Formats: sequence, C-alpha cells, structure tokens
Amino acid sequence: MHLRPLLSALAAASVLLALSGCGVVNGVATGRAANPGDHLPVQNSSELGTDDGYIPVGTSVALTDDVPAVTNLDGHLRDALTSAAEAAAERGVEFTLVDGWRSARYQQYLFDQAVAQYGSAEEAARWVKRPDQSKHVLGEAVDIATADAMDWLNRFGGEFGLCQIYANEAWHFELAADDSGTCPPQLTDGSAA
Repeated sequence: MHLRPLLSALAAASVLLALSGCGVVNGVATGRAANPGDHLPVQNSSELGTDDGYIPVGTSVALTDDVPAVTNLDGHLRDALTSAAEAAAERGVEFTLVDGWRSARYQQYLFDQAVAQYGSAEEAARWVKRPDQSKHVLGEAVDIATADAMDWLNRFGGEFGLCQIYANEAWHFELAADDSGTCPPQLTDGSAA
C-alpha cells in the first residue's frame, strides 16, 4: 500500500483549503470563503448594515434571500448563479454567498481595513479593490461560501458563464466565460487587473 503519496495529497489539499479560507474537519471541507473582512474585525459594524450589502462574518446568504447583497446583483449574474445552483444541487452541492453586491461605502471600508492590515494600498489591492474598481459595487461579482461550491464552480461554472477570476481568491466568481464556456486565464490577484 502506498500511504505516503495519499498522505501527501491530503496534506496538500488541506493547505489549499486553508489558504482559501476553508478548513478540513474529519476529512470534510468546511468554513466560509476568506476575504479581508474575515481577517479584520468590523470596528463600527453599526455603521454598516444590510443596505450596504453587509453580511456579518460567520454567516452567509442564499441566492433566494431578499437582501441587497443578493437583490442588487446584476440580473445576468443572478440568473447564471441560479442556473448553476440548480445543477449543483442535483449533485448535493449548495451555493451560499458570503459577499455579493456591496455599497461603495462598504467597499471603501474593506479597502481601508486591508490597507491597515497589509501596510500599503499596493498590497491591499491584491485582495480588495477600491470602490470605483470593484465588481462587487457594480453587482457583478460574488464570493462563494463553501469549498465544495467553489470546487463545483471551478469545474462546471464555465458552462453557466461563471469563472474564478483571481488565482488568490478561490471564492470570487464573475460572469467571464466566452460563448463556448471557456474561462479566461486567472489573474494572479486583484492588482493584476
């Protein structure tokens, strides 16, 4: 029996999941997508609310929830996500979001927090866009909550037009596939765009 290659593969998968903000408990991927808001405490959460698209850390929303983070998404993106979610559900995979549409105010807050965490605007831009550059503010991007949904979208999302855009953000998806369902090459991070 070749146990060493199996253990190496499992260790590598655990590292990848950890880097994507997820974890493994008893061999099952868990957790929510990581984004700078997950690593930074929301200092004045009373200033950010549902109307900003704010979803509290540790929670997620369904595509059917009547909250601005979902209802303010671009209609084409929401339709693609709904179709993909229906197909994924047939395989036991559920889609939930930890981020969808965000107000410019919320996006600026996330950018400012990332600058504080990473020490510069340049480094922060690898993880968070300024409001005038963010697809979240336009309602054209979502952050998926679970590792199984991220994996499913990476394998089948192109069929619905949905693509992971940044190599360092396994959770971030946008409508980007061409007519044949092919996704563009991933950018290294948000600063590459």
